[in-house]
Amino acid sequence: MGEIMDIEVPKEVAKPMTVYVWDMDETLILFKSLLDGTYAAAFDGSKDTRIGVEIGKRWENHILQVCDEHFFYEEIENYNEPFLLSLSEYDDGQDLSNYDFNNDGFCFPYDDSNKKKLAYRHRLIAQKYSQGLNKVLDQEMIKLWNDLYNSTDNYTDGWLSSGHALLEQTMGKTSFSASDLSSDMEPGSITTKCQNINILVTSGALIPSLAKCLLYRLDDVISANNVYSSWEVGKLQCFSWIKERFGGPNVRFCAIGDGPEECEAAQAMRWPFIKIDLRPSSPHRFPGLNMKMVRSYIDVIYGAADADAEEKE
Repeated sequence: MGEIMDIEVPKEVAKPMTVYVWDMDETLILFKSLLDGTYAAAFDGSKDTRIGVEIGKRWENHILQVCDEHFFYEEIENYNEPFLLSLSEYDDGQDLSNYDFNNDGFCFPYDDSNKKKLAYRHRLIAQKYSQGLNKVLDQEMIKLWNDLYNSTDNYTDGWLSSGHALLEQTMGKTSFSASDLSSDMEPGSITTKCQNINILVTSGALIPSLAKCLLYRLDDVISANNVYSSWEVGKLQCFSWIKERFGGPNVRFCAIGDGPEECEAAQAMRWPFIKIDLRPSSPHRFPGLNMKMVRSYIDVIYGAADADAEEKE
């Protein structure tokens, strides 16, 4: 299986590097809980379930459209891989500018020839992901997508935007609020040398998960090569790959999700785990979860001194 080579982690770094391993559905995004009404049910009648279901259906349509029209999903649906570069050994680097994907004969059996053709498709998907949907969709679709995102964020009291803001903070892209600061940090300061990385491990299939990342505006905080599908291999296997890829003497890991599988995998890896809870009374949701809370979980496993060092120049 191919290796992901987009980031080289130094064997020795001056400050700890933290790898945040996120679940997707009902953690960074809301989708299934909108469709089945469980998100609204958590509010004991104060949220209109019908609105949530309608929003979920609109997301479902957008996800399928992006998958089918831009990500070859009708062709490759039955050939799920755990990450985009898993077939990199079959990719000979051919220029795909004039490659005819419609007539290259990609089909069963899943032999070396067809693995190369799938690797080509994965490479093109990664390129489209890096460009963003604004370069892929037409203006009418972009407006519908923006309206849906804003409607969802309003209905969920800012779940999507606050989740994205926390991802930015983990990477040092934005200022921390006063409530997130430790005593030795100044309000408005930015971690300019942050080495932290966000990884996504989802139980869904890889291609729809990449489409979700784009549609839910996560592509600027999670790269295409940092998205893993545990659909067939399980989350513990994905966590093990991540540890092998990024592990080092000064690297810490933290898993965040809503399900038992990622909790058990984190326990097996001896990583801190933060369980996301849809209930409005819970602090472990969006909005609510912040860097101060996340660091407190990391401190329990790795020690407060290392966590403080990460924030100091």
